[in-house]
Amino acid sequence: MRIRFVHIASAAALMVTGLAPAAAAEAQAESQVSVVHGIPGQPVDVYVNGAKTIEGFQPATVAGPLSLAGGTYDVALTKPGEPVASAILQNKTLAVPGGQNLTLAAHLDAAGKPVLTAFVNDTSTIAAGQARLVVRHTAAAPAVDVRAGGTPVFSGLTNPKEAKADLPAGTVNADVVLAGTATVALGPQNVDLKAGTATIVYAIGSAEGKTLALAAQTITGLGGAPHGVPAGQGGLARGSDWRFLFVLLGIVLLGAVLTGRRVSRHEER
Repeated sequence: MRIRFVHIASAAALMVTGLAPAAAAEAQAESQVSVVHGIPGQPVDVYVNGAKTIEGFQPATVAGPLSLAGGTYDVALTKPGEPVASAILQNKTLAVPGGQNLTLAAHLDAAGKPVLTAFVNDTSTIAAGQARLVVRHTAAAPAVDVRAGGTPVFSGLTNPKEAKADLPAGTVNADVVLAGTATVALGPQNVDLKAGTATIVYAIGSAEGKTLALAAQTITGLGGAPHGVPAGQGGLARGSDWRFLFVLLGIVLLGAVLTGRRVSRHEER
């Protein structure tokens, strides 16, 4: 996979629209933009304003971050080697706020249709001894509640929503219940959280299509005084630092499948 960094100047456009200097400065500030590929079975090339930016992007992976100035972008996904005119998914008016840390997810909506969703990543300082966990439901699967120590942490999580919490670093006893109930679908299971780090996990694919998979992104350096804008790191979960991700997301995904089986005989893993 090859990534080219795109820097787009928007000063002329801002002058034409007559924006105030402060607003213009904010719009031109660069954002760090990561991209999650959550559409199963189809490698893609990613175009930004007509320029190929990510080539041979594989499903269930995270690329970037790219540096993009604040503004509106034309983002298109094509089959490898095909032009923008043949895009399989495109958003011609994707808004990118200036000076933010963002993730653009290409995924399936609740009905299984490919969509693009932009998430703003929380890079605020995490208190000493705390860790941030973010779960994003970007799969064609039903809703679940995630509990820690018997207390709901993420409730009624549905596509394309996210839920997040700063939790004490260390071992957390987690389980999944059917949304709005106390009926345990899976667990409990002990998981580990690392201090000063935001871990963002994505449920992707389709329960009905049996293509559920995991993608994960980390943002480090959030404990104590921050140094610049955290860029984050993309990729599949792997290694000992990611053991708790596989456990927690496995719980979430299996809980979603179990819920789906109760809702419809056609939704099964």
